[in-house]
Amino acid sequence: MEWISEQKGLLSVATGNLKSAMTKYCTDHQIGFGWQERFHDHVIRDEDEYSRIANYIENNPLLWKDDQLYTA
Repeated sequence: MEWISEQKGLLSVATGNLKSAMTKYCTDHQIGFGWQERFHDHVIRDEDEYSRIANYIENNPLLWKDDQLYTA
């Protein structure tokens, strides 16, 4: 199990690099953009949970105009 501890942090490094690259791209191309300050991660434990979350991800953008934070 020692190999697991050696891999610790690689996802966070990849995520940080992606966010940095996207921020630079948007800044260079004058695209208004900002990252959500906080996030929630969750381990998907079964097929039903996967389906529920996938459905939320697919359909949630359709509800954005009804969100209290929406600005046109």
